[in-house]
Parts: sequence; C-alpha cells; structure tokens
Amino acid sequence: MGSPEELREDLLLSQYVSVFEEFDEMSGNPSIHPIIGTLALGHPNDYGHVAWRPRRTEPQIAMAETIYSRLPAKFPPLFERLLLTFRWADVSLDRYTLMANPPGPDLEGFFQGISKDPGLWEALIPAGFLRFGKGPDMDYDPVCFDMNLRKKDREMRVVKIDHEEILCNYRVKVVAELAPSLEALVLQTIGAAKSKVDR
Repeated sequence: MGSPEELREDLLLSQYVSVFEEFDEMSGNPSIHPIIGTLALGHPNDYGHVAWRPRRTEPQIAMAETIYSRLPAKFPPLFERLLLTFRWADVSLDRYTLMANPPGPDLEGFFQGISKDPGLWEALIPAGFLRFGKGPDMDYDPVCFDMNLRKKDREMRVVKIDHEEILCNYRVKVVAELAPSLEALVLQTIGAAKSKVDR
C-alpha cells in the first residue's frame, strides 16, 4: 500500500489518463509512429492505423533517478508519479500535447523525446524551462515547467514558449501560463473533458 498522498495522486492520475480519449483519436500508423505499435490494442485497419491506450506500470523511483542525473531539477511530484505509473504515446489534450513516455525498462524514451530538438533544448534548459510537452495538434511551441519559480514542494507553473522566437531570434519568450501547477493543469484537463461529454 502506498502513502495517502500516493493513493490520492494515483486516483487523480487514473482520472486524467481516462479522459485522454475525449481529446485524441488515440490511433495511428505504427510504421510512422513506432511507439503506437508498442501500445496497440489490436491489428491495423485498412489504412494501417491501430488504436492504442496508455499502459499502467508498477512505479519504481530508481527509473526517475536515471534521468534526473541529466536534468537541472526534478519534475513536480505528480508528474514524476505519472511518468512512473503510465506509458503513453504523444497525446493531444485540449490546450497542449503530452509528449510520449514509451514502454521500456527505463524512462530513456521519454528523455530522448523531450530533448531530441537540440535547438530548443539547449535554449530552454539554461533559461530555466524543463520541457515535457508542446502545443496541441500541429503547434510546436514547447510546454514546460518553469524552474525559475520552483517552490519547496517542487511545484512549478506550466508555461508555453514561442518556438520561433528561439529558432529565429535566440530568445526564450513565455507566451502563456497554462496553469500555476501540474495538478491545476490535470484538473483543468479533466474538467474540459467533462464539459465535452456534457455538451
């Protein structure tokens, strides 16, 4: 049994993951997006697309430690719990896309995904922004935790940054605060999914 806080987080994260399908088709071509193939529910349809769903795993804190050695700060506790408890492909959620955390023996796939664009990564990290997502659909603006305003409990606000300002002007510009914390963002996403269902 986990602590009361871990149980609360698990319940919240289970709700969060359960609403992914309200925003995203959760299907794709595994030959183009291999991660989808590792999470596939069945066989591809006539267009080569297959449905996928997040997969639950047993949390092991040692997995987080292996990527923390390459990051300037730890993720907020709720995001760390999400990484350790679920595996998923890129999923577009309301105002942002959660970058993939593919199945595997560690979190290396997630780390490679968030750091694979050196032009963005090498600008964001020194400026105090830890990327974990991007804009919705075709929007490539990084969605990051703001390490500059980190609190004692490791909570950080979630911000969106203009990727063209980085690539064209070498300037890190926050264009929006999506939420004051990850928990607030998770609750917003769950609320937005409920509104869609109620409409």
